Amino acid sequence: MGPIFIVFGMTRPGFELTTYRSQGGHYTSKITLVVQAGLFHGSELLCKVVTSSEVAVSSEPLWHQKLEFDINVADLPRMSRLCFALYAVFDKAKKPRGTKKKNKKADCPIAWVNTMVFDYKDQLKTGEVLLSAWPSVPDDKSELLNSMGTVEKNPNVDSAAGLLILFPNIRPHPLYYPPLDKISEKETNGDAAVVTKEEHTKLKEIMDNKNYTEFFEDEKELLWKMRTEVRDRYPESLSKLLLITKWNKRDDVVQMVSLLRNWPELPAIHALELLDYSFPDPAVRSFTIRCLRKLSGDELLQYLIQLVQVLKYESYLDCDLTTFLLERALFNRRIGHFLFWHLRSEIHVASVSLRFGLILEAYCRGNIHHIKLLTKQNEAQGKMKVLSEIIKSGTQKMNAEDLKLCIRQDSYTEALSNLLSPLNPSIILADICSEKCRFMDSKMKPLWLMYKSPWVQGDLVGIIFKNGDDLRQDMLTLQMIQLMENLWKKEGLDLRMIPYGCLSTGDKMGFIEVVKNSDTIANIQRNNSNSAATAAFNKDALLNWLKSKNPEDKLEEAIEEFTLSCAGYCVATYVLGIGDRHNDNIMIRETGQLFHIDFGHFLGNFKRKLGINRERVPFILTYDFVHVIQQGRTNNSEKFERFREYCERAYKILCRNGTLFVNLFAMMKAAGLPELTSFKDIQYLKDSLALGKSDEEALKNFKVKFNEALRESWKTKVNWMMHSLAKDNRP
Repeated sequence: MGPIFIVFGMTRPGFELTTYRSQGGHYTSKITLVVQAGLFHGSELLCKVVTSSEVAVSSEPLWHQKLEFDINVADLPRMSRLCFALYAVFDKAKKPRGTKKKNKKADCPIAWVNTMVFDYKDQLKTGEVLLSAWPSVPDDKSELLNSMGTVEKNPNVDSAAGLLILFPNIRPHPLYYPPLDKISEKETNGDAAVVTKEEHTKLKEIMDNKNYTEFFEDEKELLWKMRTEVRDRYPESLSKLLLITKWNKRDDVVQMVSLLRNWPELPAIHALELLDYSFPDPAVRSFTIRCLRKLSGDELLQYLIQLVQVLKYESYLDCDLTTFLLERALFNRRIGHFLFWHLRSEIHVASVSLRFGLILEAYCRGNIHHIKLLTKQNEAQGKMKVLSEIIKSGTQKMNAEDLKLCIRQDSYTEALSNLLSPLNPSIILADICSEKCRFMDSKMKPLWLMYKSPWVQGDLVGIIFKNGDDLRQDMLTLQMIQLMENLWKKEGLDLRMIPYGCLSTGDKMGFIEVVKNSDTIANIQRNNSNSAATAAFNKDALLNWLKSKNPEDKLEEAIEEFTLSCAGYCVATYVLGIGDRHNDNIMIRETGQLFHIDFGHFLGNFKRKLGINRERVPFILTYDFVHVIQQGRTNNSEKFERFREYCERAYKILCRNGTLFVNLFAMMKAAGLPELTSFKDIQYLKDSLALGKSDEEALKNFKVKFNEALRESWKTKVNWMMHSLAKDNRP
């Protein structure tokens, strides 16, 4: 295997490139290879990126060249990571199609890999390190260097580009990053700053603006000068101070870490943002976990999806976050249940398979009694996957009766019965009711499975097993709806939401809770109309359906349930930018509660057809919804104004908690969801929650959106009609 050598100098780190083992292929003399390298601390570049010379492509290209980084070794922060990108350069005359014309040469990314500068024992690395790189995905939006990427090596060594890095001995003895308790008092006692009244005013302005993430140089200087003031008066703005800290200056790092020792503990919801990859310093992460220890079991479950995702940012297998999650999981089996499935669902991802596998093993070894229950659920899922693949394959024409016969076989009945529900381990799925089981007619043919449960009196429990769809975006959306409901209830506003259970359990696989006694708006409209073309415009269909399910005095209660839930989902879908809203993914329970399902598009990623945006309203509020809210009376403005007030009150509560939603979405960047990959994707959320604006400005903007949704609702009806016609005409 050909090496690339990295050589660190006495005072400034540098590297010497020697060779690189290619992955084969055919080349021309007009293509050359280049290596780019950068030193990062989280998302911050510590010094200028260095680039090798160009060498001709061969099976083992050679670099004999020393490159230096413009930073002293003494100034390297503890969590410095060295990031490499290997790319090909095409001569202008031989550029491939699709490359930018303005460049003299076109760059084609080939591979990237990251490694820590210090090992897990705090020792500066020395000697040879063999790195198997990750293939680059060409993307105009991304840089060549992937500082956010894993520091794990690619386990697929047979197909990976191999880089051999040499860290030289710059001293005759090992060098260690100094422990915090060795920092002298002289180093930590900064000069006392004289602060003017104007500076106090400016600091308050910066602290009050929740949308501040980028700062001008004079603002950075002010924040740093008044850092003790930030600690004493604005402790919840710790992230702002960390962002402007010069992590490539040892003196500044010493001052920041010292300040952190006496920083007041933050509420857990404010501490969560400090787990982002932008804040890798061990003192910061240790402080953050100390704050999170105050979370109750239910609160921890509320944020568990994000906490598992940010494990991907950790540079070492053994870290405070892993220890914290394992401790809480071993203490609380419900947390253990969901931690198991969140880890298990991504075990196929090469970059985290080792880390997640070891955490799973640690949990299972620590709770051997739980293994049996989890194994039973895993076996049941395996049988469901087999059934699903038989149905989808089409090689055996399976109808609903065939499915029931299959489930009645002893091997299936045994595997699918007497297990804890993956969606809710408090519920036992005792006996599977084969007669009630079926598969749905959507593309992935989900299994609809019904169970008797001793813990649910006189009713069946239903779960949907999906194989072929990534449920993580649905899971995230439903988590946010649950969080919204919790925030509203704390303020005395119960909007009767239905954040039904949804759990991703594997590669494009998982479970969804069946919400019983409910139907889609499409079915309700279709059953109350003569044709699909007119169904979407039948304004009486919903009200008539509710009347049929809620006779006499129950109707008013059902309409109130509809009004409250409709307000909640109008606000929730607007704030989250939920797209692809049609009458087949909006449902109503017989008790009146409206709810949305299938969240394949969010953050303003609305569906387009032939380049035209099919969804032109901020949220769904059609006239048949208004007809129900007004109890079928066109002049019942009092009921409608009350509905409007519910919406406005709900929106104001979410705006006050806007930073929490932004932080939770930011923590999900590591998940690799196609519609959530960078901070740019979260800009929609910042706008919809009016971050940085006053309460009055935010409410004024929402009122405009509300009126627009009502005024343009006829466009929604046309869209629904087109959807229904297209569905009816499917082969």
